This record gives sequence, C-alpha cells and structure tokens, in this order.
Amino acid sequence: MQSILIVDDEKHTRQGLCMALSENYDVSAAANADEALRLMQAQNFDAIITDLRMSGKSGLNLIDEAILMPNKPACIMMTAYGNIDVAVEAMKHGASDFLTKPIDIGRLEAILSRALEKRNATNKTHIDAKKPKNSFSDAEIIATSGAMKKVLEQARRVAASKATVMLTGETGTGKELVAEFIHKNSPRKNAKFVPVHCAAIPSNLIESELFGYEKGAFTGASMRKAGRFETANGGTLFLDEIGEIDSPTQVKLLRFLETRKIERLGAVEETPLDIRLVCATNRDLKAMASTGDFREDLYYRLNVVEINLPPLRNRRDDIAPLVNFYIKKYAEENGAENVSVSPETMEILSNYQWPGNIRELRNFCENAVVLRTSDVIGENSLDARFYETKTNEPPEQNFSPLVFDKKENELALIKKAVEKCGGNKSKAAELLGISRRTLHRKLKS
Repeated sequence: MQSILIVDDEKHTRQGLCMALSENYDVSAAANADEALRLMQAQNFDAIITDLRMSGKSGLNLIDEAILMPNKPACIMMTAYGNIDVAVEAMKHGASDFLTKPIDIGRLEAILSRALEKRNATNKTHIDAKKPKNSFSDAEIIATSGAMKKVLEQARRVAASKATVMLTGETGTGKELVAEFIHKNSPRKNAKFVPVHCAAIPSNLIESELFGYEKGAFTGASMRKAGRFETANGGTLFLDEIGEIDSPTQVKLLRFLETRKIERLGAVEETPLDIRLVCATNRDLKAMASTGDFREDLYYRLNVVEINLPPLRNRRDDIAPLVNFYIKKYAEENGAENVSVSPETMEILSNYQWPGNIRELRNFCENAVVLRTSDVIGENSLDARFYETKTNEPPEQNFSPLVFDKKENELALIKKAVEKCGGNKSKAAELLGISRRTLHRKLKS
C-alpha cells in the first residue's frame, strides 16, 4: 500500500483527508512543516499533500526540501483561492499539482492517482537508465550531510584522472564503496574493478596473490597464474588495508608505481600494465613510515590524492536515510513489506555515536528486521549500548535551583532527563515521574 503524508495546521482538514484516503492508502498526518520533515526522515512517503500557509515554515518550504530527498515523493499543494499564483509557483519548484480549498475529495483522488503514476514511471525510467547490466549501484552511498557531499565531490573530480588515490578513515566508513564509485565515474568504468583485502591474505601468500607466479616458481606451482594486478589490467585495483602488507611486497609495489610493470614470481621479464590504483587504510601510514613500519617512499607514492571519509558520528544527517535504506533492503530480502522505524527510535539512533560506523548500523538494521515483533521497529529493538552515557564530551552543567523562574527550571530539568536517558522519552518520563503524554506536551509547548 502506498504511503501518503497530509500536512495541514487545521485539525479538521487533516482528520477529514485522513479518513477519506485511508481506505486506499497508508496515511500519516503532520500539523506543520517541521513535524512533517521529522516524519519524512524516519519514513519514506510516496506522496505529500500539504497546505500552503501554516505556522512556521510554509508548504512551499516543505516542498523545496521534500524534492531533494533520495526517495523523492510526489508533492501536491492545497491552497485558498487567493493563493493560486503561489501554488503555480510551487509547481515550478517541483509540485505535481495543486487543489483549492475546500477540497473536492473526488478531484483529490484523481490528482493523487495521476501524480503517483507519474512518479512511479519516472522512478522506473531513472533506475533503468542509471543501472546498466553488471554495473555498480551507488544507492548505499548516502550523501545528505555536507561532510559526505564533500567526499563524493572529491571522488568525482579525481575519477577522471590517472592519479593514485588513498582513502583514509575509521573501519566501517565505506571506503570500498567510494573506491568503486571512483571507478564507475572514471574512463575505466567498463573495465574490471578488482578489490583486494590485504589483511585477509596470509603474509606468505600476499606477493603471489598480487603479482602472480610462473610454473615451477615454488613447490606446488604446477602452472602459471596471473595475480590480481594482471586481472585488473585496464581497470582499477583496490588495495584495502594497505598498511598490512609486508616489506618484500612493499618493495614490489613501489617498483610497479615507478615503472608501471610487474614481475611474476619466477619470471625473467617484467609485464607492463595499465592500472588505476586506489588504496585504503584505517591506520596512520605517515606515523608508520616515521617509525620504519612502512616504507616512506612508498607512502608518498601512494598518497598522491588523499580522501578522508568521516565517521558516522560526524555525518549525522545521513543516519536516518541510511537506516531507512538498510531497513528496506533487509525487509525485502526477508520477504517483509512496509517495515519502518518509529520516530522515537530514529531519534535515539541519530544521537548514537556508532563506533563501528556504517558496518555497525547495517548489522543493527538486519538484526532489527529479522527479530522484529511488528512492522514498526520500536525502542524494544534497542540494546543497552544505545543508552550508554556519551564519552569524550564536556561534563554536563549542574542544574542550579537558584534561577527563580519555575518554567525555566522545569525546562532545564526536562532537558537534563532526556539527555540522561539518551533521548529515550519513555525512560525520561519515568525518571521525572510524569506520563509520556505529559512529557510530549511539555516538550511541544
């Protein structure tokens, strides 16, 4: 069932539209643009029907933000007769259509059906055009935050060149995805992308795996074998965890970067290759070079262009879209439909530090989908780590009873309780000795 979001600050209008559309659609409602945006971050909607004039942000502001979302919804504007010119302006901003109040339900249903058909057709065409056979899909690279947009912009710029790229950042930040993104945006996109996880290959095998060997090069070498370098000829070779390779392999890698030739084990001649090299590490190679644990000359050869991937805690705007993406992905893999995350749970997830970065988030989403007890993933899916006190933050200020303002003191106490409970409003309400409904009312006021 397709999902619709009604946005109007008039309660009776919201309720009437929800009742009229609920038979054929999964309908949600919001009283203003800010509330609507919070719902849109926690859940993907197929269409948004919004009033033009509301307290706070206008419907036009809401449409401007909605059409920038990864899962762009169809947008329909509702307006009074005197605002038709503005409604037409909204269509220029991306709205599908507009309706004048009072709303004719029959006309609304016809406009909504037409808008959804157009959106579905456009999405299918877009997906088909962007997804050639055997191609890489960069759907998992979410770039809502400024930090990640900067990374992708750097990756696009360097993709057209032949320069060696070094991807740095903590474990689990998505370095292989960015390496493949560089490959697919480069002139080599129709050739092979060959990933090698150096830390997963035993040190006594890494040299032969990378550079290959001739028949008889060592006991058991019964035939000639091409290494990963030759396999990637014409394309891109991605060496992940480059800091784990041993000294002999470092020497041969440096030789390749200087001559663009490799020498198989047991060979008497070098083989020229045309390869784009992308490397990645979560270690400080510069510090390793200064202590002699990594060749300094190799470090500078590899580090022509460095792109640092930010940890997930520094790109919080991407957390909700990533959660939605992986929840949908694992729901489809497990034969489930319409699985979503509650707004309260999403708020806690967005405030969590994610020390394991995207890998930890992905693992959480799969676990939550598989073990869910309903189609809405709630706070019962969260374990103790999501409520642990954050470290490396300034000590919280003590609440002072000397401020002689009851309302200000109450607000400070509520904020402190919510922070202490890691954003869990149910636990905060229990700590304060009030109902969850009362806490919500006080926060809203």
